[in-house]
Amino acid sequence: MIAADGLSKRYPRVTALDRLTVDIAPGVTGLVGANGAGKSTLIKILLGLAPATEGHARVLGLDVRTEGLAIRERVGYMPEHDCLPPDVSATEFVVHMARMSGLPPTAARERTADTLRHVGLYEERYRPMGGYSTGMKQRVKLAQALVHDPRLVFLDEPTNGLDPVGRDEMLGLIRRVHTDFGISVLVTSHLLGELERTCDHVVIIDGGRLLRSSSTADFTQVTASLAVEVTDTDAHPQGGAALRERLQAAGLTAEFAGAEGGLPGAGHLLLVDVAEEATYDLVRDAIADLGLGLVRMEQRRHKIAEVFQHQSAQPQQGGTGHAA
Repeated sequence: MIAADGLSKRYPRVTALDRLTVDIAPGVTGLVGANGAGKSTLIKILLGLAPATEGHARVLGLDVRTEGLAIRERVGYMPEHDCLPPDVSATEFVVHMARMSGLPPTAARERTADTLRHVGLYEERYRPMGGYSTGMKQRVKLAQALVHDPRLVFLDEPTNGLDPVGRDEMLGLIRRVHTDFGISVLVTSHLLGELERTCDHVVIIDGGRLLRSSSTADFTQVTASLAVEVTDTDAHPQGGAALRERLQAAGLTAEFAGAEGGLPGAGHLLLVDVAEEATYDLVRDAIADLGLGLVRMEQRRHKIAEVFQHQSAQPQQGGTGHAA
C-alpha cells in the first residue's frame, strides 16, 4: 500500500523526517510516536501535499511527487484538527466532499447516507455541525474520509479529545473500516495502547527516524514467563523475596521484574520462567505454604510501550524496516 525510501523533510531549524524507509502492507497499520515525531509530516508527504527534501515514496503504486492528485482521489484523509463549518449539516458537508472526490450528485447523496449510517450519525445528519459534540465531529470527519470508497484512509489522531467510551467506539469503527469494507487504514496516535488493540502492524518513529516496524503480534507476543505479585505478611515482611527463595529451591528460575530490564513493578513483581504446566501448581502451592496473599498471577506479555522505551534507548540502526 505504501513504500517510502529514504524520506527526509528538513526545515531551516527542524528535521521532521530523517531518511525514513518503510513498507506498509494492506490491513490496519498504526503509526505511533510522540507529538513532533513526524507523523503528520509523513502523511502530508504521502498525500502529495508537501514535497520531501530527499527520498521517494509511492502510495498505491503512485509517485507522491508527481501523482498527488491521483493519490488523493484514491485515498481518504481524516485530519487531526477540527475543520468543520459550524453552520452546515453533516449531510451537506459529506455530500460536498463526495462531489469534490468526483462522485455524481445522486451517487454522492446515496453514499453520504450510507456512510453517515455506518459511523452512527444517521439520526443527526441534518443538524448543523456547530452543535455537535467532539465525538460527533470526529465521526463526521471519518465519514468524509470514507464517502468516496477509497482503497486506503489516513486517520490522523482520530481519538483526540474523546472520553474513554468515545475512544473505544471510534477504535471499533476504525477496525470495521477494514473488516467490513476492505479499506486499508493508516492511523496515527501517541497512545500506544490504542494501536495494540486495533492494528495489525505498528510503525514506531521518533524524531523523524524509524525505531521499529513489525506486526502487532511481534510486539505483544506472549513470553514464557509468569508474572506473580504477592502481599507481605508479618511472618514474611518481604513476601516476594521469600517466594523467590522457595521457588528457586524448587528448581525454578524466578527473578524480580526490576532485574529484567527495569520493567514496571520492580521490587514487587516476580517473573517466573514457565518450563511446564506444573509450574503454575508449584507457584500456587508455594504461596499457600508461605501464607502470602496473591495479588495477581498472569502470563507476561510485552506491551508496545515497553518496546518503545527499549528501542528509544538503543542506537539507531540506519532507519530502515518493513511492516509486512
